Amino acid sequence: MSRTRRLHTTLDATRWTYALVGLITIVSIFPLYYTIVMASHTNAEMASSTPPLLPNGSFFSNVHKALQLAPLNKGLINSVVVAGCITLGTVGLCTLAGFAFAKLRFRGSNVLLAVCIGTMMVPTQMGVIPLYMLMAKWGLAGHLSSVILPTLVTAFGVFFMRQYISKAVPDELIEAAYMDGASTTKVFLSVVLPAVRPAMAVLGMLTFLQAWNDFFWPLIVLNSQNPTVQVAFQSLATGYAPQQSIIMAGTLYGTIPVLLVFALLGRQIVGGIMEGAVKG
Repeated sequence: MSRTRRLHTTLDATRWTYALVGLITIVSIFPLYYTIVMASHTNAEMASSTPPLLPNGSFFSNVHKALQLAPLNKGLINSVVVAGCITLGTVGLCTLAGFAFAKLRFRGSNVLLAVCIGTMMVPTQMGVIPLYMLMAKWGLAGHLSSVILPTLVTAFGVFFMRQYISKAVPDELIEAAYMDGASTTKVFLSVVLPAVRPAMAVLGMLTFLQAWNDFFWPLIVLNSQNPTVQVAFQSLATGYAPQQSIIMAGTLYGTIPVLLVFALLGRQIVGGIMEGAVKG
């Protein structure tokens, strides 16, 4: 009797778990779904007393209008270049710095790490003016390099990789590699990198999203002829009465590359996270 009761309790708990997961999934997907609905209708249809809840056939015409109003194709290419370069640079350099702070012994390492973490407390807005003056002095204002260079290394990335390497790579393993005659470069490439790939995947995903969605700094340092996709979106909202359907169509058009990245690499990222969790 008790066994049957426990079985029913387990089944009820499973049903409630699936119901909760399903509800969270619906709530999470609904904004994207309604963006598709708005992007596939005209502005008059969306302004009616009963807004539609199902997609229509005006999506491609709205996208065509959005491309005429804003340089979205140019912005997409620029965003891919910027986000890709920032992601590669941040993952590579932060992994190197994290390895140095976690496993190498050198004078002033604790002070440097404290200063690095302390920069996370400084608001971004405080450094905008001197950073723009520096980019202008170097002749980089208006170029994509002015967006890429200031964010190639982040304090969060250094601290994140330092903490992960400290736990995931035992000191004994590194000492054994040194005893076998391996150099520091060889230790990093052969011992550390294979162990921290899950953390690198997570950092890369977070960095790519942050770089893709960044609006404030590219708006300041780039011009309207060479924007990122987020800056290009502001051209869709000009005018006395912005066309919400066209804005949503352009937004969805600029979101497609990110959705494709997650669709293609999501399984590998989750698999890498799970592999790291099992190994830890």
